[in-house]
Amino acid sequence: MNANHPMRASQRVVQICLFLVAAIAMLGGALQMYLGQPDTTPRLDNVHRFMAGVYFSTGVIALWAAMTIRRQGTLVFLLALGVFLAGIGRLVSISQVGLPEPAAVWLGYLIPELLLPVVIIVAHLATQRNASRAATAA
Repeated sequence: MNANHPMRASQRVVQICLFLVAAIAMLGGALQMYLGQPDTTPRLDNVHRFMAGVYFSTGVIALWAAMTIRRQGTLVFLLALGVFLAGIGRLVSISQVGLPEPAAVWLGYLIPELLLPVVIIVAHLATQRNASRAATAA
């Protein structure tokens, strides 16, 4: 799609969702890198800060994908999968060791991690369908 053409609504939805993912991941990654997990073993603090770097870098990738959304295809699906799998990981943790306190905060993380990927995938599929229809009609 040409940059001079207006962006499809579905594409804008994906872009906004990716900007949201980027903000959450970059802020959360930076905060967790700073905080670490000091009330535990050095091994767990090390793993925690390593994963904070992965979290932050995923945010950078999501930011880039959002800024270049007109050129993105499979990357959008992969980012949505990563967010969804993070939510699944949180569900596994809750089932194994319980819901951390305050519960509302942790559920505030979990619910978007499970719903946002669905919104991203549905909107991105709609964008791709509309683009293929437009290409066929032209």
